[in-house]
Amino acid sequence: MIEAAIFDVDGTLIDSVDLHARAWQEAFQHFGYPLAYGEIRDQIGKGGDQLIPYFLPPPEVARIGEQLDAYRGDLFKREYLPKAQPFTGVRALFTRLKNDRIRTALASSAKKDELRHYARLAQVEDLVDVMVSADDIERSKPHPDVFAATLEKLSPVRKEKAVVIGDSPYDALAARKLGLRVIGVLAGGFTAAQLKQAGCYALFEDPSDLLSRYTSWQSAPVFGGRPGVRPVTRH
Repeated sequence: MIEAAIFDVDGTLIDSVDLHARAWQEAFQHFGYPLAYGEIRDQIGKGGDQLIPYFLPPPEVARIGEQLDAYRGDLFKREYLPKAQPFTGVRALFTRLKNDRIRTALASSAKKDELRHYARLAQVEDLVDVMVSADDIERSKPHPDVFAATLEKLSPVRKEKAVVIGDSPYDALAARKLGLRVIGVLAGGFTAAQLKQAGCYALFEDPSDLLSRYTSWQSAPVFGGRPGVRPVTRH
């Protein structure tokens, strides 16, 4: 039985991946870089420190990177964050974990104020033991910093007794660098193949599916997922 469940937030607990992609697309456009929506969406899960250098050469990162990141942050909070909604079943899942004395953590590339907003939105603020945001680390996913900081806060829970749950390959790549087991959820729109390749040992649709098949992911890492499982429809 696990002793701690570490959750990514965007695309895992909150339906916000498309909103982030639109905000980034608008921000890049504002600074003279018209990028395709699909290209940007495939990078959601990274923080700005990793996403911006993926699209811009080093001289441009040095010239406008901080401004671009700040513009995107203000735009997201103003225009897109109010549209974010939790996936069904989040509070019920966290309540079950709490009742089973399994510690819970939110480990996100979001800023601290956004992360607290998400916790309130999903109605789990009173159920979460640990929250680690972009403000607490130097590098975002796929670097392992956020999960390393989370494990520190969850001490004395050992990594062998913890599981990471996320929607993107970047969650899996970051967690696997620390030897953490990773469960993938398809709610964020990445494919089953992408999540398996990045290191997820099991796939679920969303928080409701995690709750309905709760006992199946509490022990040995055997790749599972319902036959014929498919990614949720992108909006």
